[in-house]
Amino acid sequence: MQALVLEGHRILFQTIRRTLLITSSSLNNSTSGFRFLCSQSDNTPPEKISESNQEDNKCLSLRIERLAKGEPVGSAFQRWMGEGLPIHRGDIFHAINRLRKHEMNKRALEVMEWVIRERPYRPKELDYSYLLEFTTKFHGISEGEKLFNRVPRELQNELLYNNLVIASLNKGVIRLSLEYMKKMRELGHPISHLVFNRLIILHSTPSRRKMIPKILLQMKADKVVRHVSTYNILMKIEANEHNVEGLVKVFNDMKKAEVEPNEISYCILATAHVVARLYTVAEAYVEAVEKAMTGNNWSTLDVLIMLYGYLGKERELERTWQVVKEFPHVRPKSYMVAIEAMGRIGQLNRSEELWSEMKSVKGLKSTDQFNSMISVYSKQGLIDKATRTYREMKTNGCKPNSITYRHLALGCLNAGLLAEGLKTLDLGKNLATSKRVRNSTPWLETTLSMIEIFAEKGDVKNAEKLFEELNEAKYVRYTFVYNTLIKAYVRAKIYDPNLLKRMILGGARPDAETYSLLKLIEHFGTGPHD
Repeated sequence: MQALVLEGHRILFQTIRRTLLITSSSLNNSTSGFRFLCSQSDNTPPEKISESNQEDNKCLSLRIERLAKGEPVGSAFQRWMGEGLPIHRGDIFHAINRLRKHEMNKRALEVMEWVIRERPYRPKELDYSYLLEFTTKFHGISEGEKLFNRVPRELQNELLYNNLVIASLNKGVIRLSLEYMKKMRELGHPISHLVFNRLIILHSTPSRRKMIPKILLQMKADKVVRHVSTYNILMKIEANEHNVEGLVKVFNDMKKAEVEPNEISYCILATAHVVARLYTVAEAYVEAVEKAMTGNNWSTLDVLIMLYGYLGKERELERTWQVVKEFPHVRPKSYMVAIEAMGRIGQLNRSEELWSEMKSVKGLKSTDQFNSMISVYSKQGLIDKATRTYREMKTNGCKPNSITYRHLALGCLNAGLLAEGLKTLDLGKNLATSKRVRNSTPWLETTLSMIEIFAEKGDVKNAEKLFEELNEAKYVRYTFVYNTLIKAYVRAKIYDPNLLKRMILGGARPDAETYSLLKLIEHFGTGPHD
């Protein structure tokens, strides 16, 4: 099951990273997790990072990765063997795992085709499993099925069947996957928890969520024990729905089942509580993340940097950033995370230092990079600096997206430029914005910040327009969000008897502030007052 486990961990970490860092307009992966905390997208290909302890001339995987486009993979193997170096199974598996990480599926397929054809060692089940994985990814499920039927009969067992099912699920072919699962039961092959994980993810949309309990029941019937990754996926689904109670319930179920949470589990919990502004609880989970960390995983470190920014922990933020800086290669995304985190705790100079450092070390090549600095300036109402960064973005050939204009609109409003803010907001509305971006926390928090400004001005009309976006994303389940809208009615001295009902139906629990605000509204009678 090694291939399945490696693939499962890769998908889960990639999902965590992706959903924590998202806010661009070009995202369309429906298997997202957090959707928040930084003004950047997930569509930038991973950098080709070489480990510091690898020497180029002694690492087969690096030679393969650095082949020129169109150059056959066999040339790397020929040069390797020409130097008297043997090709071991471990070399191939290491290369495949790195190629998978870099999403170099075609090259990975070429590697496995060469191995099966040239046989530098006797292929085993795992080799064919890799070949099946990348054949399906690159050529489709029908070619994957043909390959499966050509695999030696003695190797058509548990691992290969599980990979075929997962490959089918990755292509969204649920019916075919279920047929293969049925055949696995008939043959007595155990079904991997990763298969059920993928089924749960595919049914995580609101229209399909009712199927998840049935999937879990089938999982139990097949005697498949829920893995920590299964619970993590279930928690992420609740976090995406801004359902903190549901999230905690899943976590308690995990503890009852005596499944040990990992750093991903605590990242989900900490981030969800930060978004809900339950900072004391979030701090406890952040401490749990630190204790559960296994080595210096850059995905977890990025999450910690963001969390420390939200919690206002400057010392811990700097300490964690220094750990990241010690990596042989620091990714642009990590810089962006740190820039926004420093801005969030009021360290503008530090954000600008990191911006300048990123500019000199990495160069400015994406809209996301500019958005990170524009976000910092806009939150502080420094519209002149935000505008200069916007112009620099266009000069560098980067195209502003809806996130750019939403940040700039907030900057205008924070600077007291109401008319300019509304015009800028309209510019962003004219651009295509995916549902996933609209559901991401940076988008929602920026929108709420604008509603707060309209609420202070008693501008119910504009507050309600933006509030509808939060309602669609279920962000209104947080009491503080509804209280912000009610403040707009208080400032405008407008009586609306349905506010409390709307709030409860929206999933939010009224608190003391809610009732105090509603009491004020009652004094306004049934209409606006001067």
